[in-house]
Amino acid sequence: MNLADWLTHLESAHPQAIDMGLARVGAVRKLLLPALNIPIITVAGTNGKGSTCAYLEAMLSAAGYRVGLYTSPHLLRFNERIRIQLTELDDAAICQAFSAIEVARGEISLSYFEFATLAAVWLFAQASVDIIILEVGLGGRLDAVNVFDADVAVVTNIDIDHVDYLGDSRELIAIEKAGIFRAHRPAVCGDASPPSTLQAVALAAAADWIALGQDFNYQQRGAVWDFQGASNYIALPLPVLRGAYQLNNAATAIAALSCLQMRCPVDEAAIKQGLQTATVTGRFQLLGQAPMRIVDVAHNPHGARALANNLAAMPVAGIRYAVFAMLADKDIAGVVAALHDEIDVWVIAGLNVPRGATAEVLMTILQAVGVRSISVQDDVPTAWHYACEQATENDRICVFGSFYTVAAILDAVK
Repeated sequence: MNLADWLTHLESAHPQAIDMGLARVGAVRKLLLPALNIPIITVAGTNGKGSTCAYLEAMLSAAGYRVGLYTSPHLLRFNERIRIQLTELDDAAICQAFSAIEVARGEISLSYFEFATLAAVWLFAQASVDIIILEVGLGGRLDAVNVFDADVAVVTNIDIDHVDYLGDSRELIAIEKAGIFRAHRPAVCGDASPPSTLQAVALAAAADWIALGQDFNYQQRGAVWDFQGASNYIALPLPVLRGAYQLNNAATAIAALSCLQMRCPVDEAAIKQGLQTATVTGRFQLLGQAPMRIVDVAHNPHGARALANNLAAMPVAGIRYAVFAMLADKDIAGVVAALHDEIDVWVIAGLNVPRGATAEVLMTILQAVGVRSISVQDDVPTAWHYACEQATENDRICVFGSFYTVAAILDAVK
């Protein structure tokens, strides 16, 4: 089968799209990868996981290491999820991995994400990478990546999201995220005000707790910034990734690397290079000017507040348009409220995907929050084209609400 055939097979091979638990995927992992002697950094969190992984990948690569990175979800191609030496794996390699998993699993059923996770790590092992970076898909404790023991576990931040699976409070969600911590191994916290349960689980697991504001910190000084921790770095360049919150993500990545200095040392030159080369598609990504066009995958209130701060720091003289679509099971009202003051005209559309919110649902929520200037379009690409036709060179168009929303725009632009 080609990659498209495999992905179609994976989408229907398991009765549940999301089936959290480690028993099935753990059993196949033991058959497929009985021994894995490669250092692993696992990154969990509500937001900031992708950026933190990108900094880790860029800094380690700049230091000369052969790095394997697994992230999710993808925007345009499945291949985006699996990279070695900063390069996406080709279709043939991924198909080979899926074939190996299909043989190893026997009668054990695996979900799409479980297949993808095992495929990534199998490919990293086959390529003899020096270090592996795994981004948690959902939660942490029961996420498929957690069948692999993290040498360094990172939690970027905790906020309300995926309440049906993780709980409806930061304290409950923190317990799920903390499931990636391991005894006598670093547990790096990048949340400046973490729920008490996060540290409590770390201590109960006998993990080595390393927290922002206690064990490491950072400070911006104009066009440079300083990192203070196990190693101190002065006058670092600002990250190429936009947004003040990126210093938090970058500092968390540096703190994680400091924990591996005995096994995979990274010098200051590599850290500086990584800050200037790390990129993440769809995270406050500027597509063009006149009018300013921005896409961002913000899909929960925490991410929306960060996006609002970024937009406020880049004011425009004209009209501020939003191209907006979300999943129905997300906190749509919370996202709208966070961005209300940065948007003049909301151009909305339904998402034609499972769990997608209809334009009617979005309209009702926008009106309840107090939004009055709303344009309803048939789908996301149509909404994008409408906004582009209406906007003048002094205006701004910002696309947000879901990975699906941003993916549709990137595909339309391509």
